[in-house]
Amino acid sequence: MAKKQISKESIVRAAVDLVEECGMEALNARSVAARCGCSTQPIYLCFDNLDRLKAAVAEEIQSCYDKYIADEIASDRYPEYKASGMGYIRFAKERPNFFKYMFMRDRDREQDGGASAYQFHREAMRVVRYGCDESAAERIHTHMWVYVHGIAAMYATGYLDWDWDTVGKLLTEEFFAIKDRLIGGNNDN
Repeated sequence: MAKKQISKESIVRAAVDLVEECGMEALNARSVAARCGCSTQPIYLCFDNLDRLKAAVAEEIQSCYDKYIADEIASDRYPEYKASGMGYIRFAKERPNFFKYMFMRDRDREQDGGASAYQFHREAMRVVRYGCDESAAERIHTHMWVYVHGIAAMYATGYLDWDWDTVGKLLTEEFFAIKDRLIGGNNDN
């Protein structure tokens, strides 16, 4: 009887599907093997250890996230900066376990401490410069990131389900309120 061949790609796909349905904490060799209909041996033949499989899954999740941001920007529904925030929130709404893995996990033991995720948002800050210097742009972006992350976290945890127009209006209002406060208005307190 011929043995069933399990490809590295099918193992990663099964692992990604598992994480999407159950969260990263459900990822182990046995749960992936069960999804693939095999023993754990093919998993360890393709990946030296579970950390390497988790790294492959993390790459797939990052690619999925990048696509959400790119698709939202490409849609031309919003200015680019707002689109990146809307993509972030849409990712949380539609892929909550991926979002939780990327943005709602303990990062104390990680080497980069989450720096790669923060770097993306620092790069997005360049779009904020609506007549302000870099320092003000960074402060505006920091406020907006906290605000956007709060909405996204509430979606990811099932706390709210606002209609999309409401989310868009709230982001616009918050952006201009922060911008006016930091650039145009009283910013003493």
